[in-house]
Amino acid sequence: MCLSIPGKLIEITSQLDETFRIGKVSFDGILKEVSLTLVPEANVGDYVMVHVGAAISTIDEDEAKKTFDLLKELGELHDLDVAEGN
Repeated sequence: MCLSIPGKLIEITSQLDETFRIGKVSFDGILKEVSLTLVPEANVGDYVMVHVGAAISTIDEDEAKKTFDLLKELGELHDLDVAEGN
């Protein structure tokens, strides 16, 4: 099953221009580098939905937390278990 996972954008780590950006996203303390190309409106502090290393939409904080907690309860966060380049 393909899922997108909510996380909080904590830092813009690379920026070519307004569109092509990379950011560090926190998934309950697990940090991952994520492409922000599809969400040019995303700012540090925003919550984004991430699928296959790319943020695909922004989401409000309450919904992000509910979704993350549900995914955790269902055991669907196994891809986050391998910490890459924290």
